[in-house]
Amino acid sequence: MRVDRPRWGLALLMLPTLIVAMDVTALLLALPRLSADLGADNVQQLWISDSYGLMVAGLVITMGTLGDRIGRRRLLLTGAAAFAVLSVVAAFAVDPLMLIITRALLGVAGATLAPSTLSLITTMFPDAQQRGRAVAIWATGQFAGGALGPVLAGVLLQHFWWGSVFLLAVPPMLLLLIAGPVLLPEFRSDRAGRLDPAGVGLSLTAMMLLVYGIKQLAVDGITGGASAWPALALVAGAVLGLLFVRRQLRVESPLLDLRLLRSRPFTAVLVGLVLAGVAMAGTGLLVTQYLQNVLDHSPAVSAVLFAPMGIGVAVGTMTAPALARRMEQTTAIAGGLACSALGGLLLAAVDGDRALPLAMTGITVLALGTGPLFALGTGIVLGSVPPERAGSAASMSETGNYLGGSLGFALLGVLAALVYRHGMDGTSDSLAGAVAAARHLPADQGATLLHHAREAFTTALHVTGLAAAVIFAALTVLVLTMRRPAAPVAAPEAEVSRA
Repeated sequence: MRVDRPRWGLALLMLPTLIVAMDVTALLLALPRLSADLGADNVQQLWISDSYGLMVAGLVITMGTLGDRIGRRRLLLTGAAAFAVLSVVAAFAVDPLMLIITRALLGVAGATLAPSTLSLITTMFPDAQQRGRAVAIWATGQFAGGALGPVLAGVLLQHFWWGSVFLLAVPPMLLLLIAGPVLLPEFRSDRAGRLDPAGVGLSLTAMMLLVYGIKQLAVDGITGGASAWPALALVAGAVLGLLFVRRQLRVESPLLDLRLLRSRPFTAVLVGLVLAGVAMAGTGLLVTQYLQNVLDHSPAVSAVLFAPMGIGVAVGTMTAPALARRMEQTTAIAGGLACSALGGLLLAAVDGDRALPLAMTGITVLALGTGPLFALGTGIVLGSVPPERAGSAASMSETGNYLGGSLGFALLGVLAALVYRHGMDGTSDSLAGAVAAARHLPADQGATLLHHAREAFTTALHVTGLAAAVIFAALTVLVLTMRRPAAPVAAPEAEVSRA
């Protein structure tokens, strides 16, 4: 019997995609318990949650190019082995510093996985239509993992210790190591370009400084701090980023081929990936807190109620190829973004007896509309380069996703915090703090504090929903403006490849 290696290989590639997404979201639910067990303070909690994303954001560019050069399958399997071992180490961490370091090393391993899986898809599915369907399935796995992570974490935390959340990654990674050499093709190219140590250092340092500066400014904005270090980190990161861009435009074999940005559809997709990540991360942050601290659901129930956001993206990505067969890719992407804007408006109307159904419908509609962007947009990025540069192109797409998520937590998170503080006349910095304080007050005073705090937070959710709606509406206009008017469905890939 003939084995359909591309199809089985695609199923295998879903494992690291699914697990890495679950690992990120599951930690959010496990953080309170592991912080209590390890005695982590607020700053250490920030680094436990952020060290992984910082390393991924800083190294994903380098790993995409490295995979093109040394072999995409080799890089994927090496990263999977490291991810499995480090997950075990994280599960049995004995203090906050050990967990922070392990999470950072997990980020190094995680940076190898996404560009490797995406670039292998281009090797396994050279036909543009088949590749489009494969990318849609890949994106479905990514967002389904994000939705399943909190649900599985809630089940595990109910019966086991917090370390079980990290052990979730081990069996799928072992399966990948066993079946990968059989089902996945190897691809490397001498034309992929040499690694540029100076470029690697500049990209890693610039990305880490920028993400750190943005996040720390957000924390200072919420707490009223006035440290100069975040601003200095932003300035230094911006300077190093400009030096990195200048170097990439001059070297013969750049880590990132910035000349691709001459293509209007390509640029619109990258901007869309970043800003959509901002809107989704920001609204997700507010809705999860709203479900727990305003509607008073438990973390496990809130995780289940929040799952439609991940499911919505998964459904949107799966239906995107069918939409692309009936209209231009950019039209399908713009239509989805307009749908997401509607979801943001629904979140702005959440209140009263209809709060829960409106919140769930809002996040579902918002997420559903992003599906064409993540599926078709990623396909445009991958189809824009020759096969030997697919890893580098995949890293650009993933960088946009991670950068958007980090910006979303920081920018929309601080916007919501400022709205909340204004609603509380500066007497409370966070809804969680108000809930904790209410427990130590007389019943009537505690009830009054909770009432005002929940009203203020609901207003913050409304403002965040409106901000997301504006972002998605602007992206709709951008995509329609920057598309190629008379291009057939497959034209964006062909046009970009000539750029």
